[in-house]
Amino acid sequence: MSKVIDILKGSSKPFASFELVPPLKGSDVSRLYDSIDPLMEFHPPFINVTCHRDEVEYVPNGDGTYTKMTVAKRPGTVAIVAAIMRRYPELEIVPHVICGGASCSKVESELLDLHFLGIRNVVALRGDAIPGQRFFIPEKDGFSHSDELVAMINNLNKGQYLDPTVKNGLPTDFCVGVAAYPEKHYEAANLDTDIQHLKRKVEAGADYIVTQMFFDNERYFRFVDRCQQAGIDVPIIPGLKPMSAKRQIDLLPRSFSIDIPQPLVDMMQKARTADEAYRAGIEWCVAQSRELLEHGAPAIHYYTMAKTDNVCQIVREVFC
Repeated sequence: MSKVIDILKGSSKPFASFELVPPLKGSDVSRLYDSIDPLMEFHPPFINVTCHRDEVEYVPNGDGTYTKMTVAKRPGTVAIVAAIMRRYPELEIVPHVICGGASCSKVESELLDLHFLGIRNVVALRGDAIPGQRFFIPEKDGFSHSDELVAMINNLNKGQYLDPTVKNGLPTDFCVGVAAYPEKHYEAANLDTDIQHLKRKVEAGADYIVTQMFFDNERYFRFVDRCQQAGIDVPIIPGLKPMSAKRQIDLLPRSFSIDIPQPLVDMMQKARTADEAYRAGIEWCVAQSRELLEHGAPAIHYYTMAKTDNVCQIVREVFC
């Protein structure tokens, strides 16, 4: 199994990597495989798999009161990883590990389960607030920020476990990726403050960075320059998602706190049919991808959202 940082350093040319969302509970594993099968045409060096915390729902009782329930919407990370490894033993899988919804010890247990499976790459994330919460609230005895999670993984790589009774623990061997926001995280006061948060993640042991989606390459170029000026020297992989429908002009900024450039808005609004809008999104992402590669991006990470047809068209045009 290869580490992502070694893949980045050892690759003679840029490559495409992908990110998948696991199927909802109630689906079978074939839905997962249907998302991965088309991507194997490109021999991806790794594929990321997202992690989703349990959600809180209030179920009405017959007397007008409500019962609070914690509901898991998707299968667990370890099960998803094991299912992918069984079908695609040659594929490097990079699971996301999040702080949200778990104590520190529960997160450590998940990491050790992944280690036992032979996983050597993870992306360490804080995670989002649960629906109904405006801001992230950590669990009791949980991590508040992802740099704390990165530090714990770095300690595990040294054989240092949370349980003080574990003596001479065997070290793990995780390569750690973290997230970054070229347009700043919505909770950060400003971009400089956000970059300082990112620097703390790198200082805690992060090996590389993957950005949130963006649609204006100038934002990425300026962000990379400012990161380098701040002393961040690990690879920064741009993350892209092709727009696929007109409604995303409104939905994506609300969901991800990002800007949509006016030329892209114009392209999408001029589309007379759903198919024209779909093709406009592909055209924009192809142009974005080519410009990023021309400016030295080490790779491009595509967010598929479990729908791969448009991403496959883009990768064929850009990389093949």
